Amino acid sequence: MDILYHKLKDCCSKIGSGATPKGGKSVYTDEGVSLIRSQNVYNLIFSYKGLAHITDEAAKKLSGVTIQENDVLLNITGDSVARTCIVPNDVLPARVNQHVAIIRPNKSLDPTFLNYYLASPAMQGYLLNIASTGASRNAITKAAIEKLIIPAPKIDEQHKIASLLSSYNNLIENNNKRIKILEQMAENLYKEWFVRFRFPGHETTPIENGIPKSWNECRLGDCMLFNRGTSYSSEDIVDGDLALLSMNNIRPYGGYIADYSRSFSGKYKTEQIVHENDLIMSITDMTQDRRIIGYVGLVGPTEKKCVICTHLMKISSSVYHNYFLYGLFTFSGLSKSVSEQATGTNVLGLTAKILNKIKCVIPEIKLTNLYSQKVAPIFEEIHSIEKQNENLIKQRDLLLPRLMSGKLAV
Repeated sequence: MDILYHKLKDCCSKIGSGATPKGGKSVYTDEGVSLIRSQNVYNLIFSYKGLAHITDEAAKKLSGVTIQENDVLLNITGDSVARTCIVPNDVLPARVNQHVAIIRPNKSLDPTFLNYYLASPAMQGYLLNIASTGASRNAITKAAIEKLIIPAPKIDEQHKIASLLSSYNNLIENNNKRIKILEQMAENLYKEWFVRFRFPGHETTPIENGIPKSWNECRLGDCMLFNRGTSYSSEDIVDGDLALLSMNNIRPYGGYIADYSRSFSGKYKTEQIVHENDLIMSITDMTQDRRIIGYVGLVGPTEKKCVICTHLMKISSSVYHNYFLYGLFTFSGLSKSVSEQATGTNVLGLTAKILNKIKCVIPEIKLTNLYSQKVAPIFEEIHSIEKQNENLIKQRDLLLPRLMSGKLAV
């Protein structure tokens, strides 16, 4: 296969970032023109959670950052820097804010091929490296994007490579749909028992002050322990046997994302190590949206020993199983209440002192144990599917360099 290499600017009709609409909260609406922000952009995935909308008048003032079909979106600032995806047609018409760059390939470059290349481990490592160079906050400049060297096989070869890699992504997406159904089953059971109070034996359980008499209100610090993760520098993010988990591993509004761990070689304490099914919480949010802070995830299967960074808390309890605690935070609205306690002007933060004082209602232990037993097969199946996805991602990421080098024909 003949492969030419070009600067990205020579293969695109547009490269540029967006802007925040002027007018404050008054320009935001429930419906209207989509405003895509960094929280919507994941590698190869567009997240609809938290998708904002603005008025037509506000959108007209941002006409220079109009999104078109097949545009590639690249996060250029903050902790989600370097994430990339193709804009889905069902969010158009759309604009982007200043944290997201628009990359519009010309006819010589297949958008899907480009997206896979930017999302590949090698390019993600390179983008993260240039983002952290000489900046107090991770940022990729327009000039740096324009200078990216992109392999460009013949366009028909690009189409074939993109199609082959997409077949893996389709399998991953189907697995994610299965995971969502399983999570919904766990949520339905939690709400049936602990929100609507239709738990086993509820018929004979007296209600007092609006809750079953055998349940107790307590502070979080009385029933669980919070351990903050380790601090680190860019020198610690190097190849090694450890994986560092960050706030990027917490899904907006609850859940775990496995894709964004980084190799780590820094110092850590024993209590900062996490394993499969350990519960972690984001205690930092770089935005004022509160979509991450206070929300939790159950750590999935991993080949490496994992360490949490200073933006996460490990939550543990000698009494309550993590399956129940995950439900308590995610399905009861507790995480939303916790997020509202976060403080900070530019960066929101939570501390163990704040968390320890927050109150919640806890059911009796035999009921929480029974719930955990009921949902254990559900979470085991979720982790099994996550493992399948991990293998599919590895195979997909190994394919791209082999396909481009000609070692594997398409």
